[in-house]
Amino acid sequence: MYKYSFPADLETMALTTSVERDRANAAEKALTRVAIAGATGYAGQELVRILARHPRVRLTAAMSSGATSAPRPLPALARIWDGAVQPLDVDRLVNEADVIFLALPEAASAELAPKLLDRGVRVIDLSGAFRIRSAADRERWYPATTALPEGTVYGLTEGHQAEIRTARLVSNPGCYPTAALLALEPLHRAGLLTGPVVVDAKSGVSGAGKTPSERTHFSENHGSVAAYAVFQHRHTAEIEQELGAAVTFVPHLVPLDRGILETIYGNLKPGTTEQQVADALTAAYADAPFVRLTGGALPEIKHVAHTNFCDIGWKVDQERHRIVLVAIIDNLIKGAAGSAVQNLNVMLGLDERTGLL
Repeated sequence: MYKYSFPADLETMALTTSVERDRANAAEKALTRVAIAGATGYAGQELVRILARHPRVRLTAAMSSGATSAPRPLPALARIWDGAVQPLDVDRLVNEADVIFLALPEAASAELAPKLLDRGVRVIDLSGAFRIRSAADRERWYPATTALPEGTVYGLTEGHQAEIRTARLVSNPGCYPTAALLALEPLHRAGLLTGPVVVDAKSGVSGAGKTPSERTHFSENHGSVAAYAVFQHRHTAEIEQELGAAVTFVPHLVPLDRGILETIYGNLKPGTTEQQVADALTAAYADAPFVRLTGGALPEIKHVAHTNFCDIGWKVDQERHRIVLVAIIDNLIKGAAGSAVQNLNVMLGLDERTGLL
């Protein structure tokens, strides 16, 4: 026969439950409140996916890029995030978030970000609106941005943590520049490169954004590879700005849904050895959790798909002083949403890997 026992002191049980509830409420209040404007795009949906599971933040709002759009769910994120994307509401963004992610078109970010900063919130912008420091280059590539707000920092996380930690506005790098700069910057700083650099880049279709066009139409893209915007791509200015050297950048569209592979050609100063190249890259990324160096085993897009890693491999022709680097990322994660959350972690004083591994 089973015997049932009942609490001898129901008042103690109630008190224990109340204490646990208070602790849970305190833990909830300790979370940093974050919100997203532009949550329906490819990068925006990846932000929702990552932030909804981030252990140190609370996603308070996910909004579209317009104030008149109807609320809509994100079926692919069911049971990860079961909210609905709401119309853009600036007052609600400011009132409900400490840090706001902007996954908007450049002109929209250029208009909205300064308003958010003026109202005391911090901003991580995934567009190109605030990446270029030269007024002349901004006028050419991002004419809606007339000035950079005070406290704007270029957000390539690796090597820029100190500036990002205190930034009011983090301008997230472009996807193409992320891979190119991670491969080239350590060699440039070490003085190992000389002469022209060529970045031959190939991107999946999601890199063109969600708005359909003839170029991204399935029948046009499938079974084909096409170079585009030769000498006319705005990411050239971004790469040259951060590298401090001239670069020939040629992007290509390939029939993949996601991923970037860049084959980078350069000349080494006479006498430079393969070991010097390896040493420069290893020293640069000894403490970088999301850069993996593969040496002569050249990486492939499938190695980084759906992750925040950048894999870099290289080959050196010491006799002819040449180097070929291959750098790969997932354009929607390390090239956008993942690096944005990595920057958030730095801003909050967290381990860079939080919510990303």
